[in-house]
This record gives sequence, C-alpha cells and structure tokens, in this order.
Amino acid sequence: MGHDRTTSRHWSRGALGAAPLSLAVVVGVLLAPGSAGAAPDTPAAPAAPVTPAAPAAPATADDAARLVAEAGRQLAVLDEQVHEAQLTVAQHQQTAAVAGATAAQADAVLAGYAPQLAAIAQTSGTSQSRMAAFLTGDSAADVVQQMTTLDLIAAHTEGLLAEVSIAQRQAEQARADADAAAAQATAALAELDRQRTEVQARQQQYEQDYAALSAAAQAAVLTTVAGPSLAPPDTDAVVAAAPNGDVGAVLAAALAQVGDAYVWGGTGPDGFDCSGLTSFAYEAIGVSLPHSSRAQSRMGVAVARGDLQPGDLVYFGSPVYHVGIYVGNGKMVHARTFGMPVAVTTVDIGDYAGARRVL
Repeated sequence: MGHDRTTSRHWSRGALGAAPLSLAVVVGVLLAPGSAGAAPDTPAAPAAPVTPAAPAAPATADDAARLVAEAGRQLAVLDEQVHEAQLTVAQHQQTAAVAGATAAQADAVLAGYAPQLAAIAQTSGTSQSRMAAFLTGDSAADVVQQMTTLDLIAAHTEGLLAEVSIAQRQAEQARADADAAAAQATAALAELDRQRTEVQARQQQYEQDYAALSAAAQAAVLTTVAGPSLAPPDTDAVVAAAPNGDVGAVLAAALAQVGDAYVWGGTGPDGFDCSGLTSFAYEAIGVSLPHSSRAQSRMGVAVARGDLQPGDLVYFGSPVYHVGIYVGNGKMVHARTFGMPVAVTTVDIGDYAGARRVL
C-alpha cells in the first residue's frame, strides 16, 4: 500500500515565521509514561501523551535545543508507527478481499444444489415407492430389482443432502470470516487515520519549536538527530567500488537524491522520508522494499558492523524507526528528519542498531 500523498508536506521554515518557542507538547512527549517504549507491530498506536500541568520553560538555549532534538526522535518513532500501520491496513484489506471471494465461491456452490433439491422435494416418499414396486412387479426378481434401484436413489439423495449440509456450513463460515476480515480492515484504517492526525500535530509543533531556535541551535539539533552532514562522495567512484552492478545502480539512485527535501511519507522523485528513499533507490533495479524502516530491517541477511558493504541497509533505534543506505568508508546516505534534506552523514550517529544485506 502506498503512502497517501495528500498527507505529505515539505518543511518550510519561511512559512512558519518567527513563532514563539512552544515546548509544552515537546515536554509532554518526553515526560509521558512509556513515550520512549517500543512501538507495537499491530495498527494500534500508543495512547496520546499526557502533558504535565504548566511545564517549566527550558532554562537555557541548550536545554531548548535538547528538548527539540528529543521531540524529533519521538516524531520519527511515531512516523514509523504510521508506516507499519499502513502495511497492516494493506494486509487486512487483502485478507478481506480473499475472504470475500471465498465466501462468494461458497455461496455459488451452495446455489448450485438448488435444482437437485427442488427435484427431490417433488418426488414421492421412498416408502410409497417401495409399496408400488411390490404391487406392480411381475415377479419376485422384478420386485427385488425395482427395490434395489429405489435403495440406490435413496442413498444418492442422502449423499446429496449431506453434501448440501457441508456446503451450507462452509458458506456460512466463509461469510463470517469475510465479515470479520472486513471489520478488522475498517478498524485498522480508522486507527491509521488517527495516527496520521497525531503525527501531523506533532510535526507542526516540532517545526514551530525548531524554527524558534537560533541558527546555531538548529544546527546542533540536526547534528544530534541526524549526524553531521558530510560532503557527498564521488558517485562514479562509489559505483566503481560497488560489489556488483545492481548495488552500483542502487547507490547511484540514492546519491542522486542528495539535497532533496525531507517529506513525510515521501517516496520521490523530489521528496523522501527515510524508508521512502531506500525503497526508491532499490526500485531502480526492480527490487521492491516495504515502505517501513522496521519492515526493511527484517529483510535480507544480517550484517555485522565490521562487515558492512556499500548498498547494505543500515537501521537505527530500538524499536527501529530509521533506515539508510551504506555508501562505504563509514558513511551513509539517508533522509533523516524534518528540516534536513537528503544527506550523506556518518553511519555512527548514536542509535545504530544493525544492518541487512538485501542483494
């Protein structure tokens, strides 16, 4: 299931103006019970954070920057929950579609018995047919022959009724399964909409708080959250050093996006979020990755930090909420957070969690 592009939006400091520093929500996120806990693997998202009454204002500019950076991390976790919820909704919708088709087939099988049931209903009872055979038979052998035929008809009728009973139970179960799957898909979609609304609200608050910081504080936040930006390596050299041509194509596609805006839910070609960028790069060679950093962290085979090769997926956080593409020499290309375009940074940004080799 692809992202709903209507929810994607570019970060624009100019559109925010000089908003006053409003850290109430940020502090609420940080102090809410379980706010740093693991995001569930189902559509359910954590409950809305409980904001403490009258939170104290940050004592210094450094404190403000620290709170904004922490809010950025929390926002990334929520963003990943939305990605996972989208995948879950797609799975539920697929299950509902399959269950609906199965129910329709079961109903058709059951309906196919209708003419035979109608014919049985119109025939005489077996006991009456047996008496008629006895009275009209020319000989004992004739009577036995007719009664044997009647026994075969009765056995066929009983077998048919047994088949109809089985088909009816199967149709009823299939219909119940289809209704349950449809209800689950509807509930998952409603939860996804709720999570999207929550992330949008957090995003707006984060951008306001970030815009109110000084330029130096903003730079500190981006370095804390995303790592220091480095000069992009020479793409031709990176491609030449790639283990194979497919990896080289992935790296070339990813590095070509350096400088593009971070867009929530973005999958390109001009704006990306983290898993949107990795998916876009791998799509260059026809490999489809799920639009979820956590889902991507379970693909391929695990790779130790010391065995990283260009093209490997590197992921971050516990639970996983971010992913990038290793380009070699301890660097990666990734789309990290609001306010920071696609960039090359060090892979060691504090919450490195592992790597996977897809190719």
